Amino acid sequence: MQEIKSFCTGLQHIGIPTNDIEETIRFYEGLGFELIMRTNNKGELVAFLQLHNLVIETYQNGAATLQVGAIDHIAIDVKQIDPLFEVVKAKGFHLLDEQVNSLPFWENGIKYFTILGPNKEKIEFCERL
Repeated sequence: MQEIKSFCTGLQHIGIPTNDIEETIRFYEGLGFELIMRTNNKGELVAFLQLHNLVIETYQNGAATLQVGAIDHIAIDVKQIDPLFEVVKAKGFHLLDEQVNSLPFWENGIKYFTILGPNKEKIEFCERL
C-alpha cells in the first residue's frame, strides 16, 4: 500500500474561523499578509491571506469560539486526492468526510477531505485543481 506522505507536497493553509472577517483581514494585513482571494461560499465570507509560504484561510461563520486553540484545521497540499482518500480510509484514520468533496475556490476549484487527529484537531487533505 502506498504511503500517505507520497501524496503530500507541503502545508497548503491554516483555517481560522472568524465572527468578523474585515477585522481579521486588517489584523493579518497589519502583520504583512497579502489578501490573495475573497469569495462567498454559500453565504459564508471567505478570505485567503498569504505571507511568504504561509497561507491563512479565514471564514466568517458566526461560530468562532474566540478562545486560545481555536484554529479550525490544518490543510496539507496533496496530489492525486482520490487514490489518497482510499489509502487513508484503508489505514483506518478517523474520516470526517464520507467522500472527497469539492469547492469552486481558485481558478479550477479544489477537492478535499478531512480526518480527525488525536487531539480533536482537523487535518484537511486538499488538492488545487
